[in-house]
Amino acid sequence: MKILPELKDLHKEMTEWRHRIHKHPETAFEEYETSDFVAEKLESFGIEVHRGLGKTGVVGTLTQGSGNRAIGLRADMDALDLQELNEFDYRSEVDGKMHGCGHDGHTVMLLGAAKHLAATKNFDGTVRFIFQPAEENVAGGRVMISDGLFEKFPVDSVYGMHNMPGHTVGTFAVRKGPIMASADFFEARIIGNGGHGAFPHLATDPIVIAAEIIQAWQTIVSRNVDPLHSAVITVAQIHGGHTGNVIPAEVVMAGTTRAFDPDIQSMIEQRMRQLVVGIAEAHGAKAEFTYDRRYAPTINTADETDEAIAAAVDLVGDEGVNKDVTPVMGAEDFSWMLKERPGCYIMIANGAGEGSCHVHNPNYDFNDEILPLGANYWVQLTERILGPEVS
Repeated sequence: MKILPELKDLHKEMTEWRHRIHKHPETAFEEYETSDFVAEKLESFGIEVHRGLGKTGVVGTLTQGSGNRAIGLRADMDALDLQELNEFDYRSEVDGKMHGCGHDGHTVMLLGAAKHLAATKNFDGTVRFIFQPAEENVAGGRVMISDGLFEKFPVDSVYGMHNMPGHTVGTFAVRKGPIMASADFFEARIIGNGGHGAFPHLATDPIVIAAEIIQAWQTIVSRNVDPLHSAVITVAQIHGGHTGNVIPAEVVMAGTTRAFDPDIQSMIEQRMRQLVVGIAEAHGAKAEFTYDRRYAPTINTADETDEAIAAAVDLVGDEGVNKDVTPVMGAEDFSWMLKERPGCYIMIANGAGEGSCHVHNPNYDFNDEILPLGANYWVQLTERILGPEVS
């Protein structure tokens, strides 16, 4: 790995920053202390700071030279509603909340890059350091976009990065096109007519109707989606009834859908709605259906992915970059930024072997060893795209 000496020297300080953030996790739209810390650091580096987009979001702007190009670099700040089981001295001090996805490390890697870029100014143009709240569950990236992120802070392209447990330190993974799926959430309410379990002919049983709907929904994937493409429909909850001999009046089902293709995403919503309404009506019941398009597919654009690959290769060599990683059905709300601007979302290895575990695990911890490498990736990418100032 070729890491700048200045970022190696910053390693201890970045580790201290991350441990501080890790001890004080804050979940969606409550990242007050974290955003205070980020804003104070950016200001101390001499970077212009704007606050309030996406409620607790922070955007730093650094301009150098006379170039009119601008890029956005994004890190997420929020933690999870999860009880930490680690025993190290910087473990979470907040009951029921922890940085179980590495957003503390993402924040610090971008802060480290901001400090270095502000000191060296080896570029010509504008860098937007985007510190986003509420990535988990509620799509804070979508909120920042709706608050006018790119109207107030224009960029030509935007880039994101996430840690990747289970892979050897010093490697990256990326691909052109879809890298993560959409994540939509639905709820269906079947309204029938309750009655005694011994006299089903006098009732309109919403449980039987719900069972038929669940089976029918699975045919969307098996019969409406091209077999060479991917989609998932998961019914994760079903609630109805209170006792063993009474047919309830209502049943509620809820779950999630996933797809890499926006057209398939739209088709799934349409077909689910048709089936739930049609099957309910066929049985003499009513149906209410809500569908929340919370996370779009994360789709990397070709030219920007080439820039990201080149920056990573400069640091770890060609063999250290998987350029066609298998996409995953997990979702990421950086997708909303990629819907607005071209860009690339890349994975940085968080380590493999004993002690490593996947994200959203109560024993997870971000690997401090990769902090300088991640910061250096941001620096390398910025200097590649914006280039040095021409005197």
